[in-house]
Amino acid sequence: MSERWLNDDGEVKPGPGAPAPGAAVAALVRRASPGAWDEWRAAGPGQLAGAAAEHWQRFVQILGPAGWADLPGRHHRVGQRVQEDGATYNVYADGDTGARPWPLALLPYIVGADDWAQLERGVAQRARLLEATMADLYGPQRLLRDALLPASLIYAHPQYLRPVRGLQPVGGQWLHLLAFDLMRGPDGRFSVLAQRAQAPSGLGYLLENRLLIAPQFREQFAELNVQRVAASFRALLDGLLRASPAGARSRIVLLTPGPLNETYFEQAFLARYLGVSLVEGSDLTVRGQQLYLKTMHGLEPVHVVLRRVDDEFLDPLELRGDSALGIPGLMQALRAGTVVLANAPGAGVLESPGLAAFWPGVAERLLGEPLAMPAATSWWCGEAAVWAEQREHLADYVVAPTFPDSGFGPRVAAALPADERARLAARIDADPAAYTLQARVRLSETPVFAHGQMHPRAAVLRVYAVADGAGGWRVLPGGLTRVAGPAEGGVAPDPWLSMQHGSASADTWVITRGEVDDSTLLPRALTADDLRGWHRSVTSRAAENLFWLGRYTERAENTVRLARLVLESLPGASAPVLRLLGELSVWHGLVGRDVPTPQQSPRVFERVLLAGLRGNDLASGVGRNLRSLRHCALALRERLSPEHWRLIHEVDRRFEQHLDDALKAGDGHATVADVQGVLGRAATHLSAITGAQTDRMTRDDGWRLLSVGRQIERLDMLAHALALGFELRVHEADDGFALLLGLFDSLITYRAQFQARREVLPLLHLLVFDTDNPRSLAWVARTMRDRLRKLARGGAGDDWVAGVTADLPQPEGWDLAGLGTADADGGHAALVAALRQCCTAARGLSDEIGRHLFVHVASPEHRVWQ
Repeated sequence: MSERWLNDDGEVKPGPGAPAPGAAVAALVRRASPGAWDEWRAAGPGQLAGAAAEHWQRFVQILGPAGWADLPGRHHRVGQRVQEDGATYNVYADGDTGARPWPLALLPYIVGADDWAQLERGVAQRARLLEATMADLYGPQRLLRDALLPASLIYAHPQYLRPVRGLQPVGGQWLHLLAFDLMRGPDGRFSVLAQRAQAPSGLGYLLENRLLIAPQFREQFAELNVQRVAASFRALLDGLLRASPAGARSRIVLLTPGPLNETYFEQAFLARYLGVSLVEGSDLTVRGQQLYLKTMHGLEPVHVVLRRVDDEFLDPLELRGDSALGIPGLMQALRAGTVVLANAPGAGVLESPGLAAFWPGVAERLLGEPLAMPAATSWWCGEAAVWAEQREHLADYVVAPTFPDSGFGPRVAAALPADERARLAARIDADPAAYTLQARVRLSETPVFAHGQMHPRAAVLRVYAVADGAGGWRVLPGGLTRVAGPAEGGVAPDPWLSMQHGSASADTWVITRGEVDDSTLLPRALTADDLRGWHRSVTSRAAENLFWLGRYTERAENTVRLARLVLESLPGASAPVLRLLGELSVWHGLVGRDVPTPQQSPRVFERVLLAGLRGNDLASGVGRNLRSLRHCALALRERLSPEHWRLIHEVDRRFEQHLDDALKAGDGHATVADVQGVLGRAATHLSAITGAQTDRMTRDDGWRLLSVGRQIERLDMLAHALALGFELRVHEADDGFALLLGLFDSLITYRAQFQARREVLPLLHLLVFDTDNPRSLAWVARTMRDRLRKLARGGAGDDWVAGVTADLPQPEGWDLAGLGTADADGGHAALVAALRQCCTAARGLSDEIGRHLFVHVASPEHRVWQ
């Protein structure tokens, strides 16, 4: 038996006369659970198929012994890429730590050409059915009049929106993107478990899965003739543009609920892939029945909104009044026909599981044809006869809410104790319309590679249909497959196969017998006229976040540098230095104001500083600044490169991790040496972030604001530290002179230029006047002026820049000799006053930028520039 392809542990052991790889691996793959379709063997219950299905045999054959041996390595590489891309899924129950790495299985879910043909026909028909139903429910309502749909189910649904009644969407198209959750039953046929019509999610994750998994199996992907998906995304954009009143020159935006939404990563990823702006409701406004994007340079019209905000939150004026996610007046813009909303509001009613039993009759009426793809058996309890008949058989069903936000999730009745099941029946008796009974289904099982072995796991396939803008639908040849976790069962679609409850995803490969579509998402070629004056718009919200990203990056660097200097300088420091360190530590939030000063108790001060580095109980501090930096970057995911985002995410995570390790090593009391190492690593990490911002970001208006934010923070911090230092005369002491240079991160530069001189004039020259030193006040002030002028782009903007920088000192023009000469009492009052003016001007400039660029007033004439 030594010549087998695999040994009993599934390890590669090739030799002469070894059996075919597919047969060898098939022998090791456990059969699917009783009653489930086996995707690996393409066999149903009771069928005696032993070998892998044809496509899996081919997959394993191409993989070969070396490929099989490398599966753990490939799995590890996929996990690394997930981490590098920052692909996450937010789990609400986890609170602030809810961003989990996107769980991605290594092996794809493969759909054969014949199966896909059946599936494609059924999904396209369902898309036509939902479009026709939507048009009827908000139009003539023949389905309600003829009792093909129960009025009590439709009108009671919170997402049947009465303000939408009578709306005529642009181009007559209500729905542009639909998702269907499908299962393969024991007979091998697909059926519909659920449909998503208001704001279908997952397209971004689908792309991420394909980009990570296909490169791991390049030969298999090519040899199996797997269809590509780019053409479907192109069709989605083309369909939206055809429907838009502005045609090919329309501005498309993707409306997100924000960074705390569970699928925010994929929304940002999808927006970047499609080349559209990712916006929140606060980024948009309606003026004169036209939707506009708020940018730094005024309002720009928006013609198409691809949304991820649920129906009732879209317009607080006409829908849910407490919504902070929508756009006031959006419904008026829709009625005026000036904007396409994909999908139109009110589509959420189509998602109710209570409608499942009515779709066959609706299809016959609206389409004149039977449904090509059935749905899992469901019974709406709102029909008295149905509930009366099924009540005794409650244990045969999954009890699901008919309406969203019902306060309960799907329950497997058979899994409940008898007394609890009786209480559930009583609750249904009290409000039968709120409940739907879904037949327990046995999901098919697909092979998943885990722990060096192949395991069959239950799978649900989500496929997408996109409108082509000409009345037709295109089914994306792929999908987002969810596979059960190790402890999950396969008896029902929810909540077991839910990403919130531990499922993983798999790339979905659709085999085609025709040609593989090599289309790209690149639009038509741009002309010279198109490129004349081309610039990337920066929304007001993104501008504000970029501004604060710069400030928090600089603030984090400053607090890390200060903490390191404090810990280095405390032992043996002179009295003026101790006082300066104490006041700066309080000012920057490293310690509280009630802590004994370094002069009073250096050891207590040091212990408090070490314990407070996390910044949990302080308004500032190192840990708090790093968390603020990460939260700010989270709102800018679509504008930051994956590397930039990863650096910001990791500096916060690793700082806390390394600090915890240091505390554990010291039994809860970290040593100064340990903490210095943690701070040193954080400083290196922050230097990499600075490099990404300085060398990798496009010099657009957003970057200029980021730079201005950094310079404002730097000017305020450095001018304040220098003023306080001269006020306390720390420059007169050797350790004080070095400390001032250390705060400006200019110690090595000073020594290179002025050797061991400890003189005020060269100190001020380097720290205040030297325009070649990026840490000098003159360089900082000049840089801010230059960035703001470029930001303004002339005209009224130049007047504003001149006004807001009028109070900003020009240190390069100060009198070095006069400011560097001591007063009669040995002080430097004029210098301290000038430095205090720098601090005041920096804070005033920050307020003016916020007031003029980030606050959205009612009338356009109040904008900074036209």
